[in-house]
Amino acid sequence: MQLFNLDFYGKPLMLEASMAGWQQLSWGDTIISQIKTPSAATNSGTIHHRFTLQQFGQQHHIAEDGQHPSQQLECELLVDYQWQPILFKYQLKVDGNPVQQGEVDQQQLAVIPAQPHNIPRPKMGIIGLASLGFKLLKSAKMIKVVLAGASLAAYSWLFSLQFAVALIACLVFHEYGHIRAMKYFGMRTKGIYLVPFLGGLAVSDEKISSRWQDVTISLMGPVFGLLMAFICLLVYWLTDNIFFAGLSAFSALLNLFNLLPILPLDGGHVLKSISFSMHSKMGLGLCIAAALIGVYISYALSLSLLGFLLIIGTFEILSEWKHRYHTHLIPLDRYGQIFSALWYFLTVAGLVAIILYFAGSGDAILGLPLQVLQS
Repeated sequence: MQLFNLDFYGKPLMLEASMAGWQQLSWGDTIISQIKTPSAATNSGTIHHRFTLQQFGQQHHIAEDGQHPSQQLECELLVDYQWQPILFKYQLKVDGNPVQQGEVDQQQLAVIPAQPHNIPRPKMGIIGLASLGFKLLKSAKMIKVVLAGASLAAYSWLFSLQFAVALIACLVFHEYGHIRAMKYFGMRTKGIYLVPFLGGLAVSDEKISSRWQDVTISLMGPVFGLLMAFICLLVYWLTDNIFFAGLSAFSALLNLFNLLPILPLDGGHVLKSISFSMHSKMGLGLCIAAALIGVYISYALSLSLLGFLLIIGTFEILSEWKHRYHTHLIPLDRYGQIFSALWYFLTVAGLVAIILYFAGSGDAILGLPLQVLQS
């Protein structure tokens, strides 16, 4: 993550840090200091970046052997860091004299856009090439219409035209929730893409910079899905039209599956953001305890499939726990972790409540979502 970008002798002086354990200082396009630091598991510490500038008239350059400068400047950047909560204090000295100082906290970092850093990246594999190919493909606006038409045709062939239209409506409303969240954070979006048999995608040109953005964007899809299910429920109460009852129940089931804690589903992103923002084993233990409570409630309500997938998702998070520091994303603070968990469980509870309501109606079709969860 980028901590600051200062003007220093006519060029930007930029400091980047990673929770995985490194700090990198750049002056213009030149990396002038790279220091291996303890990971975020070591919550705090102090780092000294030292470098030398040479002055040739009015120009300054990084010191190199064999040159004869008119003046040589010894520079030092002291960084006191703390990861939980995030707080970086820095002081820049030239020839032992302080010239700039300041601090950056978690709220300030949240508004700094994510910047690529110059750490070597692995070669692109098959998945990366496929992702690149899809990015090139999605750049054409016509592809939206083609994919939407293909989705409508595929679902109509498998089920019926009415069901296909209802399914696409649920998908679009869900993905629109993701789009609204992206725009709230100022991210440029490319719209919604419907992929036959795979659902929908809300596409953005920009990367997220914090775990809070990941949680919000992930949850707003199911929240819009819950809103659609509730609106259809109200219309059903007013009109007694069974179509709106079925659309409400189906929308609730579709969005509940998206909240399963399995990547790349929305629920997997939420659980991962909460878990990977916790820097202690106690935090991980609390996350596992919450997951076990969810499993117990699922089985108590005879939602066997939901409970089983919750167990799978918990093990998936545990398997990736050791890589939690290898990210540029700003973690959630304690308040953010608690709020995200409550938001997640309230959304799940709302969707389950709608499914249980229609299951108690006695209608075999409206009871299908519950039967799926009990399978």
